[in-house]
Amino acid sequence: MSMNKGIDRILIIRLSAIGDVVRALPAVNALRDRFPTAHIAWVSEEKARDVLTYQPEIDETIVFQRNRWKKGILNPLTFLRTIGEVYRFVKELRSKNWDIALDFHGIFKSGLISYISGAKERVGFGRGYCREWNHLFHNRKVRPKSNRISRFERNFVLLSSLGLDGGRRDVDLQVSQEDVDYVNHFFQNQCPVMSGPLIAIHPGTSSKTSYKRWAPTNYSELADRLMDELKTSVLFTWGPGEKPMVDEIRTRMRGDSMVAPKTHSLKQLAEIFRRCSLYIGSDTGPMHIASLVRTPVVGIYGPTDPIVNAPYEGTPHIIIRKDLPCSPCRNKGCKNVECMKAISSQDVFDAAKTLLEMKGTPVG
Repeated sequence: MSMNKGIDRILIIRLSAIGDVVRALPAVNALRDRFPTAHIAWVSEEKARDVLTYQPEIDETIVFQRNRWKKGILNPLTFLRTIGEVYRFVKELRSKNWDIALDFHGIFKSGLISYISGAKERVGFGRGYCREWNHLFHNRKVRPKSNRISRFERNFVLLSSLGLDGGRRDVDLQVSQEDVDYVNHFFQNQCPVMSGPLIAIHPGTSSKTSYKRWAPTNYSELADRLMDELKTSVLFTWGPGEKPMVDEIRTRMRGDSMVAPKTHSLKQLAEIFRRCSLYIGSDTGPMHIASLVRTPVVGIYGPTDPIVNAPYEGTPHIIIRKDLPCSPCRNKGCKNVECMKAISSQDVFDAAKTLLEMKGTPVG
């Protein structure tokens, strides 16, 4: 099935989360290569919009204000105004005469957006490969060979099954000069003189996925060993609500590590990772951002499926996990997290040393 002709206006739908949004970028890059003159727009939620800004593959970002509208509808004082905003969103979306809508998300609300867009072709995943009856909203359905393939590859399957693949599979996260200057200021004026390769450690995860977090004692022990034995510098990065976690880790350490500045955008975080020789952390959006700026990754995967959530294939990476009967899982309420406890600082240290040596970085 080929859809290479008569496509001038393309709508991409991937609303959130950050890691999933960035993992759709290589597929959209391939789409841009196939349709260099087409208008490509992307519908995302507010928190994901930042990472899409300045990407040359994307002509327009359309924000789906889910959280704002949800609160507005539940408040009698803002109900009518919110209904008006939703109506204008739908009216404007439908007015743009989309030739094709590609739903990379695969849930009810993404399918609904695809349907109300009025696109001539609405492409999504078939039953069994999406959730919440999403498949009912599409008139072209794609069925991957398995649900257990990487998210990167899954996104490409949506294209290749329709004859839309063939473009570049890589991506370069674009950063504004303002963000570059912000990061430069930190490294030039606030960051102490560094010795050896710089390793970024991001210990946090979203509040909804705390079961993916490795213990602070493990991070402190690992950071000390990296500095003592491999003669590296360690920079802790953090996001909203994660600074206390970083402070706890650093108070447990013997050596002097560094703390990244508060980042006001995901692109600033990406620019910090770009300056590092290695990234260490759990399966999070920042980890996938690091892999897309070509910083080698050591991924600490407890409950995470190592196939579905693998880092970008074009970047060297090592995934550390233990083969336990309960892993992988999505039990966000798990109190035991034996899969995370089973990973030792030695496991991660060895992986970090291997990747640094593979890159030709002098250590020790």
